[in-house]
Amino acid sequence: MAVKFGKIGVLMGGPSSEREISLKSGKAVYEALKQLELDVCAVEIETDNQKENMRLIKSRKIDCAFLALHGRFGEDGGIQRILEMLKTPYTGSGVLASKLAMDKVYSRQIFEVHGLRVPRYKAIEKKCYNINCKSYANLHLPLVVKPAGGGSSIGLSIVYEEQGLGEAIDLAFRFDERIIIEEYIKGRELTVGILDEKALPVIEIIPKRTFFDYEAKYQSGLTRYIVPAELEESILRGAKDAALSAHKLLGCFGCSRVDMILNKEGIPFILEVNTIPGLTSTSLLPKAAKATGINFHDLCLKLIKLAYERRPRGDLVRAIRQ
Repeated sequence: MAVKFGKIGVLMGGPSSEREISLKSGKAVYEALKQLELDVCAVEIETDNQKENMRLIKSRKIDCAFLALHGRFGEDGGIQRILEMLKTPYTGSGVLASKLAMDKVYSRQIFEVHGLRVPRYKAIEKKCYNINCKSYANLHLPLVVKPAGGGSSIGLSIVYEEQGLGEAIDLAFRFDERIIIEEYIKGRELTVGILDEKALPVIEIIPKRTFFDYEAKYQSGLTRYIVPAELEESILRGAKDAALSAHKLLGCFGCSRVDMILNKEGIPFILEVNTIPGLTSTSLLPKAAKATGINFHDLCLKLIKLAYERRPRGDLVRAIRQ
């Protein structure tokens, strides 16, 4: 092909609870780039140790890293910091934006300051947690309990009765030292992908299970997706505007996926921003891109090209020639 990207390393796996889905994303990207006859290698990350990863990445002699690392170390700025030190261009957001987006407490504080709607919530630190403390007393059942970091709905519970709250809190603390308890907003689940600073079509998510949990996200047939969502144009525009604002407020780059709940009044409430969205056959960013005519191969190429374009020219990157 005419475009010369150098050697692309697809970084996948990682030490987080999302390792398995990361491997699926990474393998899908690797196969797509292989089919395009690019020089590509799979780089399986096993640890968050900085020195070990620097040695691994150096040994593969890559010119650009395609990040398919979901969860801790992949989306919290950890791997991005290493790649910055190695002066290796990479796909997606930088260190600070990744760190902010991964932490649902920090990101929500930013959203609130700038007028974006988020569910009412309380953040609880594990070291300060007391099961008898009613710090959530001004929140009304049902409640959503989840880790403050992480994704794929791992460690998330919906609590309908107070006696189930303790178990839900314990589960969330298994995956993070800080958790969020938030009011459950009954409404329509939406997600908006962002690609190259533009909002993609809104997707409505209709899970067959109680909510869009890990199995519903990654097991085919458990969820129905409507692309684009069948909503009034003004509501679609509002959802896109809110998503793009959230993306920009955190300083995200390249792509992201913004999850939200649309309440009965048609107001979108931001739940989280994913800086490395899933890239599997059931993933939502590829579905949204496809709705605009961008197939999976072109999506991968676009992200690589953006990775090069944001870096200074010179010996840091190879020139991209059409």
